[in-house]
Amino acid sequence: MLPNLSSRLLACCSYVSPGDRVADVGCDHGLLSIYLLLSGRASAVIASDVNPGPLESARRNAEKYGVGDRITFCLSDGAASIPRDFDCLVCAGMGADTMISILSSAPWLRDPRYRLILQCQSKRPLLRQWLSDMGYAIRRETLAKDGKFLYTVLEAGYAPGSPISPGEAYLSRPLRESGHSLLPEYCRRVCQGLEQTVAGMARCGDPQASRLEAILTELRKWEESVHDQGI
Repeated sequence: MLPNLSSRLLACCSYVSPGDRVADVGCDHGLLSIYLLLSGRASAVIASDVNPGPLESARRNAEKYGVGDRITFCLSDGAASIPRDFDCLVCAGMGADTMISILSSAPWLRDPRYRLILQCQSKRPLLRQWLSDMGYAIRRETLAKDGKFLYTVLEAGYAPGSPISPGEAYLSRPLRESGHSLLPEYCRRVCQGLEQTVAGMARCGDPQASRLEAILTELRKWEESVHDQGI
């Protein structure tokens, strides 16, 4: 029996290729690791967490589902202390600042042999821009909805020379081209959020308002294109 996962975690699993060796960084309860093994997606899993409590919970759950001997558990601050024999790193349920800190502390991840599967909870434009600045290319990106919340899941790989535009930090090309049924709603929410930010900055006389207004103009064109495509 497979554990029940949220839509956002299932979206992460969908980006794991059959047979992948996976590093689940910030594994929390370990259910994603367990699902990947029991579903046959992953051939091996490294489950790590910075706190002993969640890691022990992951161990108990792994034993409950009968995969305790197939997971390597690591107490690690991000990816700093985990073994490096894996194909893809999954990091889910964290904000951009935390993810950037984790990835910055593991510069060895800037290697084409590794894939990053990231489900970011907040400041997604910051994460996309950082990835681009560090030489990562977003290869694909999808959407998931849990309750009233929309989440993105992206896959990135080290491929210097693939910079993104300021607008693409808010709405990546792979996501725009995904054809996902939630894309119109996501575009609308991104534009509305940026509109509020621009209005607030303009009231305060913030000189950065004009830069964000230009990005918003780009996003509105993309939003119209999404609707014109009948997604």
